[in-house]
Amino acid sequence: MSTKYLLNDDHLLQQIKRIAEGLAETFAPFCEVVVHDLKDAEHSIQAIHNNLSGRQPGDPTTELGLARIADPEYPEIIANYANRFPDGRQAKSTSIGIKNESGQYVAALCLNLDLTLFQNLQSAMAQFTRVEAKVDESLDTGSADSIRERIDQFAASLASSPRALKTLERRQLLQALKEAGYLDIRKSMEVVAQHLGVSRAAAYSYIKNE
Repeated sequence: MSTKYLLNDDHLLQQIKRIAEGLAETFAPFCEVVVHDLKDAEHSIQAIHNNLSGRQPGDPTTELGLARIADPEYPEIIANYANRFPDGRQAKSTSIGIKNESGQYVAALCLNLDLTLFQNLQSAMAQFTRVEAKVDESLDTGSADSIRERIDQFAASLASSPRALKTLERRQLLQALKEAGYLDIRKSMEVVAQHLGVSRAAAYSYIKNE
């Protein structure tokens, strides 16, 4: 390889290191970010941030690194694959191979996300949201959600939003709600007025003027 390419390779590696620093700061402390120099497989790790694997700069490359060194056609991006840290913690990894101008792999940027915290959080949320007894009760006794949903559907059919509806469109909406029986629901006009962003008097006026 010529001196020109060697200089370019070194420049690429330095830029990748800067990118790795930014990614590591953004996703700290849950994501390990590693920079590999694939020109030196035995000592490929050049930088490691948010160290979760216990590896150190100067350690050898991984199986993916060896595969890229052996085959320039090996995929450049392998995203979100299952992995595992040396202590057994589950990880989700993404490996990005970097080629130089001659099409040879010279570096890799790898991200290893520790799934432990997120799995614990998921378990905690599942426990928190778990319900056991089934009772026929609703805290929304006025079926407010169904009214809001019907208003949203009407607005969407006009490529608009509830609060952007014009006066004529609001009158048409109120008539449709009335015909469907929504206005017979207790406190329905309060829900309608709030969702449209108007006063309750204004909401009533749309019916009177129909």
